[in-house]
Amino acid sequence: MRIKLREIVVLAAGCGLPLLLRVPAVAEEVPPVGDDAPAVREDDPPVKEEAPADAESVVLKPGDRGETVRLLQLRMRDGGYYFGKASGVYDEQTRFGVWAVQKIHRLMPKGEVGREVWRALDRKARVRPLVPNGGADRVEVNLSRQLLTVYRHSRPVLFSHISSGAEVPFCYQGHCGSAVTPVGDFRVTRRAPGWTTGMLGSMFNSLYFVGGIAVHGATRVPLHPASHGCVRLPVETSKRVWELVDVGDPVYVRGKVTPPRGAF
Repeated sequence: MRIKLREIVVLAAGCGLPLLLRVPAVAEEVPPVGDDAPAVREDDPPVKEEAPADAESVVLKPGDRGETVRLLQLRMRDGGYYFGKASGVYDEQTRFGVWAVQKIHRLMPKGEVGREVWRALDRKARVRPLVPNGGADRVEVNLSRQLLTVYRHSRPVLFSHISSGAEVPFCYQGHCGSAVTPVGDFRVTRRAPGWTTGMLGSMFNSLYFVGGIAVHGATRVPLHPASHGCVRLPVETSKRVWELVDVGDPVYVRGKVTPPRGAF
């Protein structure tokens, strides 16, 4: 694998002030090799409920309520996609979980849940690791697919929709930089629990892996890359990531972002 150095602007202190660093970056995305076992949340018993016979004929949408929504939440939790409450309310955190299911199974991410999603939940999540020989306990961030995977004991146990750096220049209150999530091999250097607030916004359960760049929970996690460089997660998912990932764990970032319009 070829490695080169590039000079990029990363953000210090909670994706805040620009800090110029030289960061080793992978020149090419590592080709995915091999498959891993499906994700199993370590502290939850398997969900034994089956989808109702007519579930595939019912299209669930954000705002829906009822037992079918609750079953969807339980099934997603069992698969490692969703970590909120099984409330029976199709809220924003539920939608983030649905997006994770759809991304892992290479479906178009959207809010509607129909036949394809139920069938995906019936199948094992077949994941090709970005770094096949990476640490047994690690985090992989796929910028191309806007997807994060947590491995424990070499098994993928958590999948999350993310929003990474928008790859556009920005200026805020006289401080200018480039909204880049660096590509390369890193490790978690420090953790900041709960909500913290910097110049560029609030972050929840931050796991810093290079300078001020962190994996963290956020209230806004759109379908496009929109951050100033950090890797945004749904808040409820970030609580589970916080339980799983510790200082020193490897963080592998791969892929390439297509800059969107209207970032931040």
